[in-house]
Parts: sequence; structure tokens; C-alpha cells
Amino acid sequence: MEIMTIRTMNIEDFEKIYNLWIHTEGMGLNTTDDSKDGIVKYLLRNPNTCFVAEDNGKLIGVIISGHDGRRGFRAEHGHCIK
Repeated sequence: MEIMTIRTMNIEDFEKIYNLWIHTEGMGLNTTDDSKDGIVKYLLRNPNTCFVAEDNGKLIGVIISGHDGRRGFRAEHGHCIK
């Protein structure tokens, strides 16, 4: 039986998230905002608005949403479902 879970994202997820991003066709990455340091800053500002989806422990999706500190709010910063 497949079990998909959705939970709040934390920085320990970064390597899996980045791996998902670089293996997703058409995914554009910013070397500053999408770096580990950039995601750390974003998660510190938005600790409860970013999520990951896992299927039997394998990361299959990510939604990053919240305030980026400059442009008001972002309803959806990025998402990726594999």
C-alpha cells in the first residue's frame, strides 16, 4: 500500500528537494534564492507555510509559499510534484 504524507518542510529536506528540482524538466533555479542559504532564510521567515510531500518516505513534491521579505507576500513561490 502506498502512503503519501504531506508535512511542513524543514532545512534537512534541502538536499532531496534540490535533487528533485534539478531532475525536473523546465525547472528554473536561482543561484541565490534557491541555494541552501536562500532557503534557510526563507524558512526562517516562513516556518509554517512550506510543505513537502512524501510517498513511502521518498520526496515527491514541494510547495514553498510565504513572504520573501521584499515584495509583500507570495501565494506560491514554487512547487514541484514528481
